[in-house]
Amino acid sequence: TIVLAMVITFAKTLPAETTLPKIIGSNMVLQRGKPIPIWGWESQSQTNKVTVTFNGKSVTTTPAADGKWSLKLPIMKAGGPFEMSVEGSTQIKLKNIMVGEVWLCSGQSNMEWTVRSSNNAKKEIAEGQFPGIRHIKIPHRPSDKPESDVPSKGWEVCSDQTVANFTAVGYFFGKKLHQELNVPIGLIGSNWGGTRIEPWTPPEGFRMVPALKASITDKLDQLPVTREVKNKEGKVTGKSVVHQSPLALYNGMIHPLLPYSIRGAIWYQGESNNGEGMMYYEKMKALILGWRAVWKTPDLPFYFVQLAPFNYGAARAGALPLIWEAQSKALDLPYTGMAVTTDISNVRDIHPRNKQDVGLRLALWALAKDYGKPETVFSGPKYKSMTSNGNKITIRFDHVGGGLISRDGKDLSHFTIAGSDKKFVPAKAKIVAGTIVISANGIDAPLAVRFGWDQTAEPNLANREGLPASPFRTDKW
Repeated sequence: TIVLAMVITFAKTLPAETTLPKIIGSNMVLQRGKPIPIWGWESQSQTNKVTVTFNGKSVTTTPAADGKWSLKLPIMKAGGPFEMSVEGSTQIKLKNIMVGEVWLCSGQSNMEWTVRSSNNAKKEIAEGQFPGIRHIKIPHRPSDKPESDVPSKGWEVCSDQTVANFTAVGYFFGKKLHQELNVPIGLIGSNWGGTRIEPWTPPEGFRMVPALKASITDKLDQLPVTREVKNKEGKVTGKSVVHQSPLALYNGMIHPLLPYSIRGAIWYQGESNNGEGMMYYEKMKALILGWRAVWKTPDLPFYFVQLAPFNYGAARAGALPLIWEAQSKALDLPYTGMAVTTDISNVRDIHPRNKQDVGLRLALWALAKDYGKPETVFSGPKYKSMTSNGNKITIRFDHVGGGLISRDGKDLSHFTIAGSDKKFVPAKAKIVAGTIVISANGIDAPLAVRFGWDQTAEPNLANREGLPASPFRTDKW
């Protein structure tokens, strides 16, 4: 009882403190047009009230028994810079806060790829003076349980001193939005090179996809996978989380961001799942539906990058087109969009340096779908339908924009055609009245067409706006 009394006395003498998660801090961007969640903790739960004051509005709440508190600031228009005061047992003052558009930038190495390592890096860094753009990097951290915070260094203001380390795809996406909309842009860089899609997915997402029941959903109570950590003497000193196992990165790098209000997400990932074919579509569906569930936003925009052509080697030669097909299938989900990269790739480098056009193409989707610019041509030609007529097949496309073209002025490339023997041969393809007419010598009764159906194909079909056509096949052979 003496020890217990000492513990109680010691606890009472500890200084009370109000704390915030790292995602909430000076230089942040808060999402306009939506209620703004703010949350934190009180180290001693006897504190009765916490009041947050921002942009002339004050909201007060009472912490729960465990010290956690949360509230919502009212909807606000774009603007800033503003200050925020958080008053609980102690006071926190945050400065240089903007209200604008916030996007999550996630995936593997092509999303983590920095401005410093991209095309024209010196010029881009020197011209990177955009105080209205802010970026926060979420450190690599797998976890075996949903975390409440991250050890991030916080939000950085975009300048020639900071932009070199921003996600390049995210930065060029955000810069285009910033210039077009003239509002602040916040970029949350939660990404990790070499990672699969499963670690980023919340349990809610897996449960929504019946195709994943046997392989993942039925095992959720055993995930993520952990391993024992031993010292030199072989004694177990702890455990580590296998960062590639399902839930691991959602727990450590996405869950701590909730419920921070965002407009949407951009995603560049799939190289580490290459070889899975249409199962990758099921996993994309789990990720997209899962993120929409945990953010309580069923119409959360999700725009992603179709993998670039790359020589994965002869043993995996047929795998990449099947991932492209799975990614194209994900467009069946509402509020999604896909940036095609077959014309800005490097088949000898899995990390193409042209991240400018990748970010731009993602931004076109957002401008057209989320920001009231429906006149924007946001996609290259996408296969719609085919008809056979004698020895020819005619292909129709969606998203032809101002018309179909060969982007290099040469004959259309990477079309193949097959008859009943299912043997595809190179075909002649011509643009005729907004369609493509395809034929080949020796194929008198063609049944199917494939376009760009090779891991190193960089075809030249595009629309007049310069956006390339996505690879496709008309068969299911």
